[in-house]
Amino acid sequence: MIARKPRTGSARGRKIILKSEQEIALMRRAGRIVALTLQRLADSAQPGISTQELDRIADTTIRSFGALPSFYKLYGYPANICASINDEVVHGIPGDRTLRPGDIVSFDVGATVEGMIADAATTVAVGAISPGARDLLKVTSEALSRGIAQARPGNRIADISAAVQRHVESHDFSVVRKLVGHGVGRSMHEPPHVPNFLDGTSDSSPELVPGMTLAIEPMVNQGAWQVVQDDDGWTYRTKDGSLSAHFEHTIVVTGEQCEILTLREAPGRSNRAPEDHSRAGRPLRTPAGG
Repeated sequence: MIARKPRTGSARGRKIILKSEQEIALMRRAGRIVALTLQRLADSAQPGISTQELDRIADTTIRSFGALPSFYKLYGYPANICASINDEVVHGIPGDRTLRPGDIVSFDVGATVEGMIADAATTVAVGAISPGARDLLKVTSEALSRGIAQARPGNRIADISAAVQRHVESHDFSVVRKLVGHGVGRSMHEPPHVPNFLDGTSDSSPELVPGMTLAIEPMVNQGAWQVVQDDDGWTYRTKDGSLSAHFEHTIVVTGEQCEILTLREAPGRSNRAPEDHSRAGRPLRTPAGG
């Protein structure tokens, strides 16, 4: 779930919480549950289904593995997931609205296991979509990968931000600036903020160290970067009505680089999360059904 961009300096001076191996193991378990939930949502995102039904699917999935939906009642949020369609950037509240052929829909999911949280998002196509929408999903997913590649000890948050912004803008899309990624783990929103654009000087950006857990989440618009908030107090959408995509992973900085915690299976780990045996071995669906 997105953190709003702070006023200048408001996030500085807050202590970054480094996680223990035990806490990371719990986040890894939560992350696998999040990944499985996103898979089920992607598979269920068919024309005619309501976002309220998708919310129910996510709630049932998360709770079936003994976890809790992290978003429910967080700051008063009224649902278990965020489901944002077309020009909705983030925080779309599930309801009676149904998906239509040609839509793109972003799912943002959090799961809590024994007090530790993992958070991830993906954007998928509903049937066939336009070439422009397909490019938007591809570039946003790639931007997330570029940002994650910079999450290694000795780098700074600004290196993640610059990698995301550079890739997005090289494809003539724009990065949302009002909303940013964040630290995550013991709470949904922890320091530091993780912008998807360069915000100030690199020297003032926090250094990445082992044990730091981050939600890296590019939000990319097909048009201008500006967003507006709906009267519901939650949903953000593009100001110009253009399409928007959102991809996110929770990662932990390790001794050499980083580990993505919100994957179906974390490589090289023996402790396994609950598995969906009906879909065992299937990779997470790629954007636009590719």
